[in-house]
Amino acid sequence: MFETYEAGHLLTLVLDSERDNPLFRSPIVKNPKHILDLGTGKGVWAIDVADMFPDATVRGVDLFPPPVSWMPPNCVLEVDDALQPWTWREPFDLIYMRIMIGSFSDPEWDRIYKRCYDNLRPGAWIEQVEASPVISTDDGSIPEDSILHSWGINTRDAAKKSGRDLDAIDKMTDSIRKAGFVDIQEKNYKWPIGPWPRDKKYKEAGTVNAQHWLSGMEGWCMWLLTKFGSPVPWTKEEVQVYVANMRKELRTPRYHAYQRARRVWARKPFPNETVGKREENKKE
Repeated sequence: MFETYEAGHLLTLVLDSERDNPLFRSPIVKNPKHILDLGTGKGVWAIDVADMFPDATVRGVDLFPPPVSWMPPNCVLEVDDALQPWTWREPFDLIYMRIMIGSFSDPEWDRIYKRCYDNLRPGAWIEQVEASPVISTDDGSIPEDSILHSWGINTRDAAKKSGRDLDAIDKMTDSIRKAGFVDIQEKNYKWPIGPWPRDKKYKEAGTVNAQHWLSGMEGWCMWLLTKFGSPVPWTKEEVQVYVANMRKELRTPRYHAYQRARRVWARKPFPNETVGKREENKKE
């Protein structure tokens, strides 16, 4: 699973590799003091940001302790539940989340965004990166009867039964606006799955994302499909066979597969700021 975290981190870096700072897009203050990484996983993003800002305290928070033997002295990885009351005293300059798909129900997401808003200093930023579980293609290279088309249907069906939809990519912008944030900006991506693109950057990204899927699929779907199923709960063995067939299909070089992804960043307004008629989201 931690190999999956690393692949997801590298994927986002590759796709923004033309930028001086591929880690985030929020225009935070030059010398930030406090940064929070919610759902930090292995802590790789938090560690990289701590290296970037040695005078800042960067906290990475998750439900399970990451297997990290060394980290920068200004990086703190904590085991905590973001749904419980937050106890950090200093307001943050940036709160970051990535691939939190399926982590919360809609009311819980609202609670998370409200807590982010309350724990950011005025003028500070929230940023979130999410991806769709649906495997897509633009050129019809994946046959209609391919098992790849079933992945999004099965996982979303099971997730809906669990009360935690897998549609954060399509809901997060409105939820962030609802929490009171302004200057909402978006960057949309197509994350290739496999080394099929001709462009060098996207070929590298596709290679990394293929590993992301190959190493992560069983963990992503085992609980959902055995607990809730689509349309009924599966056995562990049925899930393992399904994942094996998915891996086989994903390795097919003639399939030009990708998934949609989106990055959203937004600012907490200043106390004296008049928020009138909202502008349309700024999109790239």
